[in-house]
Amino acid sequence: MKIIVGISGASGANLGLKFLHSLPAETTKHLIVSENAQIVLEKEENVHLHQNHEIWASVASGSYGADAMIITPCSMNTLAKIACGIADNLITRAASVMIKEGKILILAPREIPFSPIALENMLKLSRLGVIIAPPALAYYGEQTTLNDMENFMIGKWMDLMKIENTLYKRWSGE
Repeated sequence: MKIIVGISGASGANLGLKFLHSLPAETTKHLIVSENAQIVLEKEENVHLHQNHEIWASVASGSYGADAMIITPCSMNTLAKIACGIADNLITRAASVMIKEGKILILAPREIPFSPIALENMLKLSRLGVIIAPPALAYYGEQTTLNDMENFMIGKWMDLMKIENTLYKRWSGE
């Protein structure tokens, strides 16, 4: 499976990296980091790191065949550009390709509360098949640490990509 992870904005960038590191070893991983997020990140081993201005990169083409993409965190600026079809950097171009190709695209917006404009953009994207999945906590999994809470969110995102995982305690009805 080929997975693209986009990180836009600096706040919460560690969650995007944790998602990337939680993917199965056999997954081909591509990391796109916006200029602001690069300030807090270092190049990771065994990851194809793309600069956000590299619009010519493999993941900018539908023929590359990426299976899914997640942008976490997803800034409101990036979300708005995707909603309006603006593909002026590699993150927004790769997202545009995922929509065009009918592939899984998950956006994890991080800025709350959501403004009416942001909500309208999320609704527009949702109607196009984009999955809007903010990093929201659950209260049934007995998470007691920040690590537990992050694992829950990452596990839910992996579920959306149909990637098996045991990162969180699932609801058993008991």
